[in-house]
Amino acid sequence: MKQIIGGSTAGASAQVKLVTVGDESAGQRLDNFLIRVLKGVPKTHVYRIIRSGEVRVNKGRAAADTRVQEGDVVRVPPVRVSEAAADKLDKPAPPREFPILFEDEHLLAIDKPAGVAVHGGSGVSFGVIEQLRQARREARMLELVHRLDRETSGILLVAKKRSALTKLQEQFRERETGKTYRALVPGAGRRTTR
Repeated sequence: MKQIIGGSTAGASAQVKLVTVGDESAGQRLDNFLIRVLKGVPKTHVYRIIRSGEVRVNKGRAAADTRVQEGDVVRVPPVRVSEAAADKLDKPAPPREFPILFEDEHLLAIDKPAGVAVHGGSGVSFGVIEQLRQARREARMLELVHRLDRETSGILLVAKKRSALTKLQEQFRERETGKTYRALVPGAGRRTTR
């Protein structure tokens, strides 16, 4: 059995959803905007509905890399997913806060522990970002500025505003800022000579 996301459940008439882009999403790529709107729908399916022309921006076809702007109206078709996938959507990530190193109205810096993925995917149901979004449901926007490997602990930056996200990502891209890694290895560091 299939369930319809962005509309009603299977068996009932499916509904197209018209979503108006808010200021927190202005400048975001259409594919990323839809991935957030259609939480849990596989990315391959999101790209398929964009390519097929089912998704429209201001009544016109749009590519995945189209940047949506505040006030744009995005037509989101009903999306069918398997019952197993729908069950996953009905079970959101458990809310979790992480140790906060810094927070203001633009940015959140947290201490990500080793063993926790930063986002769901590739066999991982959820990660830091999904748990933070559940814990902070009132937040208009929480987006990863960068990523850390699952087994890497360290400072993870989360943008609370689109302007902060784009500026920080640009700084990483232009190498104006970066990441520094340190490895702690038990027993290493001593060199013996004969």
